[in-house]
Amino acid sequence: MLKSLHHLIALTQIACCALLFGGTLGAEETDSGYQAIFDGKSLDGWHGQPHFSPTKLAEMSEQDRQAQLAKWDADAAQHWSVSNGELINDGKGPYLTTNKDYTDYELMLEYRTVPLADSGIYLKGTPQVQIWDYTDKGKFNLGANLGSGGLWNNSKDAAGKDPSELADKAFGEWNQFKIQQIGARTTVHLNGKKVVDNATMENYWDRNSPLARSGPIQLQTHGGEIRWRNVKVKELTPEEANAALQAKDDRPAGSADFVSLFDGKTLDGWRGSVDNYEVIDGAIRCKKGKGGMLLTDKQYGNFVARLEFRLPPGGNNGLAIRSPGNGDPAYAAMTELQVLDSEHPKYAKLDERQYHGSSYGMAAAKRGYLRDAGQWNYQEVTVDGSSIKVELNGTVILDTDLKDVTDFMGGRPHPGKDRASGHFGFAGHSDPVEFRNISIRELPATTAK
Repeated sequence: MLKSLHHLIALTQIACCALLFGGTLGAEETDSGYQAIFDGKSLDGWHGQPHFSPTKLAEMSEQDRQAQLAKWDADAAQHWSVSNGELINDGKGPYLTTNKDYTDYELMLEYRTVPLADSGIYLKGTPQVQIWDYTDKGKFNLGANLGSGGLWNNSKDAAGKDPSELADKAFGEWNQFKIQQIGARTTVHLNGKKVVDNATMENYWDRNSPLARSGPIQLQTHGGEIRWRNVKVKELTPEEANAALQAKDDRPAGSADFVSLFDGKTLDGWRGSVDNYEVIDGAIRCKKGKGGMLLTDKQYGNFVARLEFRLPPGGNNGLAIRSPGNGDPAYAAMTELQVLDSEHPKYAKLDERQYHGSSYGMAAAKRGYLRDAGQWNYQEVTVDGSSIKVELNGTVILDTDLKDVTDFMGGRPHPGKDRASGHFGFAGHSDPVEFRNISIRELPATTAK
């Protein structure tokens, strides 16, 4: 039987709420940094949960939620067992679900299935990395013949929906997955072959919102017996996650390279309120109590900018986009993209278009994807014509076209909204916000929308 679980439900401040269950594992850390989350002997650290929206579960009353979880646990105990270090499911019942939620991580596991079985792995409580019987002609119309590893619940023609190649082993052999999940970015290796490369995993439960920041891992099964073993996770530090995001290269063939805007030592190549900024430990920092814009010497039209930033508690700054070099960047420039410790209590009553990643006063970004104050965040900004996309820590939090904006905060006009080029830089609002690893790639004007 599954052990009785003391579930601790915590509502998070993200668009799609995740669940946090109590319980610990006695697994030891491996030399590679991975930690076993299946001990090979019991179902400790896991509970039963079928295909069910995490948001709906979190919205239940505590009494109803506990009753529902207990019912799923009892059902799971009838269909899941452990033998010879293997998790075994008979093809029925709820999915085995980690008590713990995970944010940025790498998951490794092995599985072995039988003909006609259909399975998958839910990431952050969301379906799914697909596992097929790739010989089942009855499901060729669904993509079974393409093999396992794809993000099957992504939209049609979306990146990663289908694996790039058939990498499944023959029945009776063990297959191995290595899955990297950073924000909504998913990379899948199956039996040593990369079959999904840095694709965005869509939020199945709410197509209008990004993937939840955190959530459980679930082992899905239906249609036939499946066995799992060597299930382990390496949780990534912010530095490891940022490095992986910084290293991704999804440029079209023949496109320009990223060019560094900061040498890590001086403010050479920058203009504006230079005296109000300083270089500390390889980062540009706005001096406390100072402000004003720090802008690139060069002007840019269409571009992709990458950077890391670190906020002190309550910190406030911004990214000036296509600035003329003077005036308030929120109005004189095309826009100011907020850089803000959004969850600090003093900002509780802002207009939604003033929180982090938002196009100030014009378009609101999704909230809940910032790391805690004092940690480095990774951000990528794409400016193409009148369109702006902001990706924070692997999750797209803003994707908007400013030409469509007609409702301005406070009714105040934005005279710079239609600027086609200008300086890139930082807005500066008296707080010691830091920026590092700043680079830019110019996009051709012909891509403008």
